[in-house]
Amino acid sequence: MKRARSVTLSSGEAWLLRKGEATRARIVDEAARLAAQRGLTAVSLADVAEAVGLSKSGLFKHFDSKEAMQVAVVENVMERFTAHTWTPAADLPTARERLEKVFECWLDWEDMVWSESGCPIIAFSVELDDQPGPVRDLLQHSLKRWRRTLVNQFVDLREPPLTETEAQAAYFQMKSFAMGYMDARRMMGDTDARRSATSAFVSLLERTAKAAA
Repeated sequence: MKRARSVTLSSGEAWLLRKGEATRARIVDEAARLAAQRGLTAVSLADVAEAVGLSKSGLFKHFDSKEAMQVAVVENVMERFTAHTWTPAADLPTARERLEKVFECWLDWEDMVWSESGCPIIAFSVELDDQPGPVRDLLQHSLKRWRRTLVNQFVDLREPPLTETEAQAAYFQMKSFAMGYMDARRMMGDTDARRSATSAFVSLLERTAKAAA
């Protein structure tokens, strides 16, 4: 059986590959920024090409359709969200500590990462909820995976563990607090929104952890 030969890139080819990857990342970042402000479906390939200083044909080297770009944007945003909220919490020793860290980072995601436009995940969810297709499917799958991650943490919050129904309900409340915070801070201008959201979440943890006591 013949072994496949490895392919070695020349320095010039490697440079072009890195340049292409960097350009693609810049396109996706800019498309995500525009989509958070205008809506995912409102951003055209021409809009993004102009924003990053490419011709439309230059953009087509990286994305051959608007839908392909939208898929990349949703992937990018969800990867960034996970890195920002779950990665700092993943190695903490207890489920409560992990949940507390996730909630803190979830609010930071709104305050620090998307302060100009608001959370794009919420915007995408509202925009795509009645638009079937691969972009909606990807977002739904990503959000279900995120929910599963946090439901698992709630299950482990106490001994004996929460039931699936109890953990699902706790996650629902946690998400409601995070989304309520975003609305209160951005729409209502509530300067106490973060304190209110954090207090509500801590109360949820206390009630849930003691429910079996």
